[in-house]
Amino acid sequence: MNPHLLPVEVPDPGALPHVQRLCDLTAPYERGPEADALFAAAMAESNAWHAERSPFFRSLLADEPAAPAPSIGRDVRTPLVHANFFKRHEVLSIPREEVHLHLTSSGTTGQKSQMFFDEWTIRAAQRMVARIFDHYGWITPDQPVNYLLYSYEPAPSLRLGTSFTDNYLCDFAPAKDTTHALRHTGSGHEFDARGCIEALQRYADEGLPVRILGFPAFLHFTLERMRSLGVPPVRLPAGSLVVLGGGWKGHTDRQISKDTFYAQVSEQLGIPSERIRDTFGSVEHCVPYVECERHRLHIPVWSRAAVRDTATLAPLPYGERGYLHLVSPYITSVPAQSVLMGDLASLHPGEECGCAQPTEWFTVHGRAGISRNRSCAVAAAELLKGM
Repeated sequence: MNPHLLPVEVPDPGALPHVQRLCDLTAPYERGPEADALFAAAMAESNAWHAERSPFFRSLLADEPAAPAPSIGRDVRTPLVHANFFKRHEVLSIPREEVHLHLTSSGTTGQKSQMFFDEWTIRAAQRMVARIFDHYGWITPDQPVNYLLYSYEPAPSLRLGTSFTDNYLCDFAPAKDTTHALRHTGSGHEFDARGCIEALQRYADEGLPVRILGFPAFLHFTLERMRSLGVPPVRLPAGSLVVLGGGWKGHTDRQISKDTFYAQVSEQLGIPSERIRDTFGSVEHCVPYVECERHRLHIPVWSRAAVRDTATLAPLPYGERGYLHLVSPYITSVPAQSVLMGDLASLHPGEECGCAQPTEWFTVHGRAGISRNRSCAVAAAELLKGM
């Protein structure tokens, strides 16, 4: 069994029994009245946990409750904490000596979210990722692969959440060889487009499946560079997989549609569309949202989502655009169980997708307030300016 699928225990089983049961659910897209009731009970425990340990969150609970969102649960208290709050404040619900991991959300400049994880929180989030990868058949311990990572090459003191995540995703198939697109230079990171092209050509010849992970903008610019240099398409071996994350922030003027981008990946690398998946997540909310084969971001059983009006914060009906509100009781280290994201999104019922996953799904339409809300992708995109 993959080590990330092994059991993990909440910090206090007596105080968090429903959180434990919810996070122990193995089917990532289970839905129904029993799952909804378990989620509500787990959220009540999570709120009580943070209220007891965080004066900040205790004061939020004392305020008038936010308008309930049916997609989350009408009886579920969800005091709203904007993701930007964590860029200016360090708020913990555990003693600092219990911090197991400290990650940030952006590059070397700009605002950074400082997020702190106890062992339960980070392992619970990793187990969610592992269960989704297992659900799609992407855990292949007997099949070595070559990795092309469109993320930051590890370096001393690097705490970026994206770098941590992409390197962690390499645990699901043994690595024959790994290439990082953002190479550490000793004083920073530099995008190595030529190195990526050479790696793709080399991996195509070796015959092992290739896994491409990380920022989609860098993969797009690699494909552009291949075309401008007259480099012919390569055909990566069967079983190759593309799992992207981080968005196009910082290069929205050059962003192309998802259908066009995926078609280019298929044409130039030989990877079929159903093996190309985008993801959504953040250091403030580590629950993984992974596209299905129809490229919809379904909500896993361990979380719920709503979309809220940008002016009133009232929950919006299906299909309307507003702030994305993500909720999960898994986190015990920081009161981030109910986060209002800076992303504009729309929520849709599961049956509108047509895939095997029955849960609701959302579409991200962009970000609000990007001038003051930098992210890993924004910082990384600056490395492309010299191209």
